[in-house]
Amino acid sequence: MADGTSYSAGRLGLAIKRLQVRHHRALEARLAPLGLTVAQWDALRHLHLHPDASLHELAVLTFQTDQSMGTLATRMVARDLVERVDGPGRAVRHRITATGERLRAEAQREADRVLGESFRVLDDAGRDRLGDLLAAILGPDMPSATAASAASTSAPASTPAPAPR
Repeated sequence: MADGTSYSAGRLGLAIKRLQVRHHRALEARLAPLGLTVAQWDALRHLHLHPDASLHELAVLTFQTDQSMGTLATRMVARDLVERVDGPGRAVRHRITATGERLRAEAQREADRVLGESFRVLDDAGRDRLGDLLAAILGPDMPSATAASAASTSAPASTPAPAPR
């Protein structure tokens, strides 16, 4: 209770949303010089973690509809950020290109800076406590430590993409 009042569920929800918007705006500003949007970086980040993901898998991972992910993927193919490759049967998979990987790595460094600046007010124990609280709320939806750290590295994670619906 930083200001002496209790934190209602509504107040916490609003604070989380405001932090999300702050991160989104800061990321948009930092990614613009790279020619990327947050949505494009997020798709590149997930393709890095889940090579050969289907359009539907990418949509699920990036919190988009299949239609909006399809539109985004088409634009990203046109910019040589990703390529479409044949998968099993009629499936089409997506793979990050060398250009996309270079921009993903640059964008990840910017994202790490934005998040580092945001959470620098917390010491290690404070970040651990916040992580524990979020894990309690999110349960199985909490990102794994492996997936989170792999986003900042050059090697893809071995975590499988979600199963198609």
